[in-house]
Amino acid sequence: MSSFQQAVAKMPEDVYLRLKTAVELGKWPDGASLTAEQKENSMQAVLLWQALHNEDPEHMTIGKGGELTIKSKAELRRQFSSEQEITRQKLGE
Repeated sequence: MSSFQQAVAKMPEDVYLRLKTAVELGKWPDGASLTAEQKENSMQAVLLWQALHNEDPEHMTIGKGGELTIKSKAELRRQFSSEQEITRQKLGE
């Protein structure tokens, strides 16, 4: 295992989440833009972390073991229908 893989394997989830957000937005939390190299390395770290740790992949992510997981609309409906509704309000009243 390379040192990069070892570092990602030991990376805490909060660091993974910050890297994931940085890749998605193209910016670090302080607002500075990622360089092309930073974006590429961060993306690799995010994908590797997901392959090693992602027990419950979202709609389209890399699941544990490195498999690309794509959930169907029906699976997503079931997943989100089990969440408790907080409030519902009619607009215009």
